[in-house]
Amino acid sequence: MTEKVKLIDVSKCIGCRGCQIACKQWNQLPAGSTQNTGTYQNPPDLQANTWTLVRFQEVSDKAGKVKWLFRADGCMHCTDATCIKLCPVGARVHLDYGAVARIDEKCIGCQSCVVACPFGKPKYNEEANKAFKCGLCSDRVQDNLSPACVKACPTGAMQFGNKEEMLKLAYKRVRELGGDASVYGDKFFGGTHVLYVLEEKVALYNSLPAQPKVASSVIFWRDLLQLGRLGEAGSGLALLAASSLSKRRSSLNKGSVNKSA
Repeated sequence: MTEKVKLIDVSKCIGCRGCQIACKQWNQLPAGSTQNTGTYQNPPDLQANTWTLVRFQEVSDKAGKVKWLFRADGCMHCTDATCIKLCPVGARVHLDYGAVARIDEKCIGCQSCVVACPFGKPKYNEEANKAFKCGLCSDRVQDNLSPACVKACPTGAMQFGNKEEMLKLAYKRVRELGGDASVYGDKFFGGTHVLYVLEEKVALYNSLPAQPKVASSVIFWRDLLQLGRLGEAGSGLALLAASSLSKRRSSLNKGSVNKSA
């Protein structure tokens, strides 16, 4: 199968959450209890049971008027995916069309992918002791169907097709929009299989890093894990890396709890 890309044109998004609901329904993901935090965005972030989230933002335009920014958020499906390289048990794999898929039965809950992702997409479920994220609807795509989110979008803000075709459409749309419009994703980590057409400057969009980077400590442990896969001599280092990443994630979680207390 040729490489595929999901193209998200935020200028066409109306914030209907059709993609968010379709993802929930197709993947049979349970709902969760949330609290109102003063925004229409719900839940407040991606979760282990929410793999597609429509983000709501209010910003001021050049005339000083308030405008909405809507954006469907989820896994970027990197070509050079750190989560795959860092997983000590092979629970993250590339599919032939470019998606980064999960093998849930292999996941040991070490959270290395959670720590490593430069976009912050995988989310850990303590009860299941596993990390979850969008799998780009591999079951649908392998049957020549588009992902559920794309199928449900009523405005054409989401499209799915061959990589080269989607790239051409993205850059054509940027030329049509003009101004601060740009294509986001194709220049990062070997190119992502989720691309955005952004209408405003990247810095305006919450949870979308202008220059996503992998932490140097993550790269160090990734190299140790790669060594561990070369043979028995490196297996101990691989286990040490996984253990260290898990402890680091735990400390981050405790810090978040303390700050919110």
